[in-house]
Amino acid sequence: MSPKLTEVAENVHAYVQPDGGWCVNNAGVVVADGEALLIDTAATEARAHALRDAVKGVNPAAPRMLVNTHSHGDHTFGNFVFPEAVVIGHRRTRDEVLQIGLHLTTLWPDVCWGDVELTPPQVTFDDRLTLHAGSVRVELMHLGPAHTTNDTVVWLPEQRVLFTGDLVMSGATPFCPMGSVSGSLAAVDALRALGPEVVVSGHGPVAGPELLDSTEGYFRMLQRLAREGVAEGLTPVEVARETDLGEYKGLLDSERIVPNLHRAYLEEKGVAPGSPVDMPAVFAEMVEFNGGLPACHA
Repeated sequence: MSPKLTEVAENVHAYVQPDGGWCVNNAGVVVADGEALLIDTAATEARAHALRDAVKGVNPAAPRMLVNTHSHGDHTFGNFVFPEAVVIGHRRTRDEVLQIGLHLTTLWPDVCWGDVELTPPQVTFDDRLTLHAGSVRVELMHLGPAHTTNDTVVWLPEQRVLFTGDLVMSGATPFCPMGSVSGSLAAVDALRALGPEVVVSGHGPVAGPELLDSTEGYFRMLQRLAREGVAEGLTPVEVARETDLGEYKGLLDSERIVPNLHRAYLEEKGVAPGSPVDMPAVFAEMVEFNGGLPACHA
């Protein structure tokens, strides 16, 4: 299936890229009074240009503002395709984009990434920032460590539309080794309190507030598995191998349970949310558990 730009509320569009798995993310566009604001870009040069073409279809002028929901390359690599826009993100998003660089491209070397150029956020914030795309008020919020340490959610209070970034996934397994299980649960509670009617997640189909409930359920399962695994002296991989994922079995990229359990184990042992983890080692363990490199269709 091809990416599709859909109006989800007045002046608000979701750009959904199937199938929503590794590095195949969503974006958003707010258009009002001849102005456009873009939320996230795409992983590859070709996908970013396709996004630019789609945005032109709803607003002839290029976006003047571009919000990155976090540092990961599938949401930021395409920033350079929108040179007219000021890139906005959390302070640590800028730091991580510069620190990590193009490392994501080395994980899937067979993907045609194109001539990607790093463009980190030029305007940063810590907790809250309000933007205005024409007459539309756009609220940016950092809710603490969750998917990463630098997540930004984008809330449109008048339209009741919430762009969650990868803090929430739709039809795909959540991913929190660089962030926090408990922090993800706290963030979900905060998002639910906003009262969204439309939820555009970082990956997968557009949904409603019920997506927050299913996300909470997955993270509570992680906490339970980590509590039991630590008590029994099992490793995260051993727990993953014994776990029946039940209602979450059909989610894309189920192998993420291994890195997720590593984060849950750390927190069960009292390590602070968002503390550093050896991601190369955790990723390698996930690959072994999966029987090979996870599929990336970027």
